[in-house]
Amino acid sequence: MNASAPLPPGLYIVATPIGNLGDLSPRAADILSRADVVAAEDSRVTAKLLHHIGVKRPMQPYHDHNADAVRPSLIARMAAEVVALVSDAGTPLISDPGYKLVRDARAAGVTVTTVPGPCAAVAALTLAGLPTDRFLFLGFLPPKEKAKADAIVEIAAVRATLILYESGPRLAATLTTLQGVLGDREAAVAREITKRFEECVTAPLSQLAARYAEAPPKGEIVIIVAPPGEESAPKEQDINALLQDALTRLPVGQAAAEVAKATGLPRKELYSRAMALKA
Repeated sequence: MNASAPLPPGLYIVATPIGNLGDLSPRAADILSRADVVAAEDSRVTAKLLHHIGVKRPMQPYHDHNADAVRPSLIARMAAEVVALVSDAGTPLISDPGYKLVRDARAAGVTVTTVPGPCAAVAALTLAGLPTDRFLFLGFLPPKEKAKADAIVEIAAVRATLILYESGPRLAATLTTLQGVLGDREAAVAREITKRFEECVTAPLSQLAARYAEAPPKGEIVIIVAPPGEESAPKEQDINALLQDALTRLPVGQAAAEVAKATGLPRKELYSRAMALKA
């Protein structure tokens, strides 16, 4: 991009570093330094990034709590001004509400330009050593146990590597729930990506759950889970384990339905087995 030429007005989606500030691209730095306003998830975080590149720009907080109120004025400004959208870290719109700004900007005839760069989900996938040819990004799972398990059941049969975000305090519990629904698949936990103490541990879900139950890490984490193996008849002990896990959260009928969805086995057969286990 020619730095001497004025930037065309519109919305610029600018990816920012997920840890190492050296990952900010020259193009991203150029656009941020010349934006009329930077729409930021947290202006304090973005102020540090702008200070790193030696500039000060007007900022407009744009996050979950004010997005609906702020969006119309930002769209109006895009007709004649350069509006840069950033998140606290990584690529905007990935697990944040920015897509609504893009949707409304496009509907208003505004030019939308992407400035790609770091993304924690993709970075973790490259570290994990698990299949990368097909993957499904799940973002953050629901925090409540039943809702979390239900969300995992929905995607249990998807033949793709799974990518999800989690916080340190909830990591071990989520790994345990993943194992309970999916079986003991190979998985990876990536943390501190691009930072000094970057770590990616690959092991079966059971081992990862035990590891992080003893020492919960800080910060946000990416979990990568391998796709299901070749189709085979579920083992008796695996079926019983799934049913027993479901029975801790659900009535017998719903537990049978959950495991039927995950395994493809007849619900009636699983209902009988669940009744026997409960007795």
